[in-house]
Amino acid sequence: MRVFLIAGEASGDRLGAALMAGLKSLREVEFHGVAGPLMQAEGMQSLFPMEELSVMGLAEILPKYRHLKRRIEQTAQAVLAARPDVLITIDSPDFCLRVARRVRAASTIRTVHYVAPTVWAWRPGRAGKMAQVVDQVLALFPFEPPYMEAAGMRCDFVGHPVVSEPVASEAEAEGFRAAHGLGDAPLLLLLPGSRRGEVGRLMPVFTDVCARLHGDLPGLRVVIPAVAHVADMIGEATGGWPVAPLILDPRQADPAEFAADKRAAFRAADVALAASGTVSLELAASATPMVIAYDMSWLSRQIIARMLQVDTVTLVNLVSDTRAVPEFIGARCRPDLIAPAVRQVMADPQAQRAAMDLTMDRLGRGQAAPGLRAATAVLSGLADSAG
Repeated sequence: MRVFLIAGEASGDRLGAALMAGLKSLREVEFHGVAGPLMQAEGMQSLFPMEELSVMGLAEILPKYRHLKRRIEQTAQAVLAARPDVLITIDSPDFCLRVARRVRAASTIRTVHYVAPTVWAWRPGRAGKMAQVVDQVLALFPFEPPYMEAAGMRCDFVGHPVVSEPVASEAEAEGFRAAHGLGDAPLLLLLPGSRRGEVGRLMPVFTDVCARLHGDLPGLRVVIPAVAHVADMIGEATGGWPVAPLILDPRQADPAEFAADKRAAFRAADVALAASGTVSLELAASATPMVIAYDMSWLSRQIIARMLQVDTVTLVNLVSDTRAVPEFIGARCRPDLIAPAVRQVMADPQAQRAAMDLTMDRLGRGQAAPGLRAATAVLSGLADSAG
């Protein structure tokens, strides 16, 4: 069996790696495509560095449009040359669906898209456009299949990978505090994102929040698990802090040790201040109370604000159908609003526990691993289409 996969960012790389492992457990598979380090470790040589596709925001994409267009053409031609049994595109719809459209125009290759578009949040017409080039969707959230099926695509809820990822124990959290001399100090976990643009935009805000919190909580310590390509930015942004944060830098540690340290930091923290995204689910898995904040360029903010159809973008709030997690998005991404919310969550962490537990249950905790469920769904779809 030959499979062509395309991932465009770190979250897609994780999904793709788990799916590849699931497929390998069920069939003999030859992989081609665009991949990050995790998918490459599962046996794929990437057509080009996946990081070239990690661009977010309408204004941010424009300067790189010509280069991305060349990569779209190159990838579509590679799919056609490989003649796979199935093309699996993973998230990154602005890139992936353009590739799928070119492949569909020149072949009958079955196409599966992993991660349903957020049509329940904004731009609902995307489902109909996707149905023109995609045969099957693998959904991370249980409320998504009806939206995709109404547009004419098969859609399988396969669970979210966060439910099968390891979390630290209480003993590991205590060990983390002891190893870094944190003692019983109140601990804030800071997660400013993985893209250079978002880190550059959020770190000044987060720096101000931390200054305000240090004024109220003199013993407060801050830990920042960094992504390799933004670690220097975070170091520069925090260089003048009166109380230096603990920065976990993956470039200075064995990957397995860094991952274990990061998990322990999540569990050890009293509260997290995080950029909007899937990290809210990682925090929920670790039972770490959180506040979410995010901002974008002025142009992107104006356009998206007019399209948004939901009153929250935090996944824990959406999956649990609560508004337990405070969020500060766009114009509300202000230190004077965020700092009091962090203090409140730290004072009453139990307020979010039920919402986090419900989220994990609804995402498939205790069921078969999402990667295996996704692989089974792909093979089922192939069998049905052949029949």
